[in-house]
Amino acid sequence: MTDASPEGAVSDDPPRWERAADLFADWRAGDARAMDGLVRLMTPVLWHVVRAYGLERMHAEDVVQSTWLSLVRSAESIIDARAISGWLTVTARREAWRVSKNHRRAAATADEILEPMLPPQESTEAQVAASDESARLWAAVRTLAERCQRLLRIVAFDERPDYAAIAADLEMPIGSIGPTRKRCLAKLRTALTTSGFHDAPLDQSTPPNHATPREGSSDERF
Repeated sequence: MTDASPEGAVSDDPPRWERAADLFADWRAGDARAMDGLVRLMTPVLWHVVRAYGLERMHAEDVVQSTWLSLVRSAESIIDARAISGWLTVTARREAWRVSKNHRRAAATADEILEPMLPPQESTEAQVAASDESARLWAAVRTLAERCQRLLRIVAFDERPDYAAIAADLEMPIGSIGPTRKRCLAKLRTALTTSGFHDAPLDQSTPPNHATPREGSSDERF
């Protein structure tokens, strides 16, 4: 792997998640250099996510490296290249939480209760696509605006989303994430109803285990 500066800043145009998707697709198509670009692009985001767990620098670097190794091992399980930045973020969060728990046993919290609720590290999207209901659900998601799709993918794969990381990834204010998520879910419900799928349990409220971001202006680009 290439060594990207953890503290580095990345300016994205087009958005980071879109560039990450293109690089990941190129890498899977055989362009080895694309992985170097993906590492440079996403490591600052992963570093931010991991350091939020209070890990020492050495442990944080190990977690980020483990995240990239996990990607190499699990690349074929990621069906949609547009989900790559969300996959990396969730994987880094899960590994950071585990390392944090191992090194601070006395400070273990109720988060331990949440671990069984986390999706398996391997083949998350493969499991989503396995059932007909889920396949129809994600087909409806793909009819939404691109940034709505991105936000819903992140929420679906992370029981404890990091709103700061999401805001950085989607380039939107933290305070707009909650209201925007509700609008996206409402649009998804409409799409599902239109397609004849009436039983999707889409909760319009913020899940109880999710941190609630501070209120702010909503992002009307969704």
